[in-house]
Amino acid sequence: MPGQKKKKRVVVSVINDLATDQRVARVCYMLTEMGFDVLQVGRILPGSPALPERPWQQKRMRLLFRKGPIFYAEFNIRLFLFLIFHRSDLLVANDLDTLLPSFLVHRLKRIPLVYDSHEFFTETPEVIHRPLVRGVWLMIEKSIVPRLPWMVTVNESLARIFSKKYGIETLAIRNTPFLRPLPQPADLSKEGIPAEKNILILQGSGINIHRGAEEVMEAMRYLENTILLIVGSGDVIEKLKTISQKPGIWGKVIFIPRQPAEKLATLTAAADIGLSIDKDICPNYHFSLPNKLFDYIHAGTPVLASNLPEVRRIVEQWQVGRILPGHHPQEIALTIENMLNDRENLAKYRHNCLKAREELCWEKEKIPLQKRYEAFL
Repeated sequence: MPGQKKKKRVVVSVINDLATDQRVARVCYMLTEMGFDVLQVGRILPGSPALPERPWQQKRMRLLFRKGPIFYAEFNIRLFLFLIFHRSDLLVANDLDTLLPSFLVHRLKRIPLVYDSHEFFTETPEVIHRPLVRGVWLMIEKSIVPRLPWMVTVNESLARIFSKKYGIETLAIRNTPFLRPLPQPADLSKEGIPAEKNILILQGSGINIHRGAEEVMEAMRYLENTILLIVGSGDVIEKLKTISQKPGIWGKVIFIPRQPAEKLATLTAAADIGLSIDKDICPNYHFSLPNKLFDYIHAGTPVLASNLPEVRRIVEQWQVGRILPGHHPQEIALTIENMLNDRENLAKYRHNCLKAREELCWEKEKIPLQKRYEAFL
């Protein structure tokens, strides 16, 4: 309409395929509701599902390379060219692998930039034992982050680390879900699971090495009348499928590919225990606060979780489950068995999940972030 003020355009950059990144989607919903014109940019991958319908624009770049230094070089160049030739009033870079092109365009076009770090990128297992690769990423991080007025990350531990390391104000915004009606448990008989079976669930889009999945598989040898659902994707899935064929484990594990959030919630709600058992093998895992922990709580599913500081804080504060004492398969099996046999405490954990989800939700978590973005309007 004549005289109508043009909306501020925000370009939100990620390196994934936009399909299942719930944190970025929640931020995009928030920005859209605030009145920004949002464009989300990522890449398409082999097997990427169709993009879900969302009230903002989405763009996936098709790249020639899929991994290694050439892939990262191609992605950064393509993202830089995209950002330089598209109108924007604000840039949002998610994780270190999108920061460099976003920062260059920020300086060249004098556009504000917000950096949201979802993990301790330079301390991940994929990077920490590769000095040259880690050195490159550290150089990028050290060159850019101190020049920013503020940044965002996913928990208080990482916020303190970034703030101390780079002298930058760091806002901790956890990956809490939207508060939705409690999901109805899925009918697992459609998966061939008898109603009397105990159900464990391990979910996620990053079921990778050192996330505890291999040990849980081996623990199934010692558990009877129990089924493990592994829902999602990751680089260790094929190895897990091989382990599932071993004597004592065969028939006790069901693999389900990654699901839309609504379907995943019904599967989670059908489980007796949700597993979040990443191993403490690097600083990134040590200071992590996995999305699945909040997904379990929002489905009313008691949690068995690793003894990691941010995870332990949530589990103990809200009394929504138990902390795993160690990662030996027999130790895992005994802890699960004790939880399943203590039906009174299991019911308390479920009840506490229902209370916790009212507080650990995006509607409350986003408030400090929303106030920061209001300044750009």
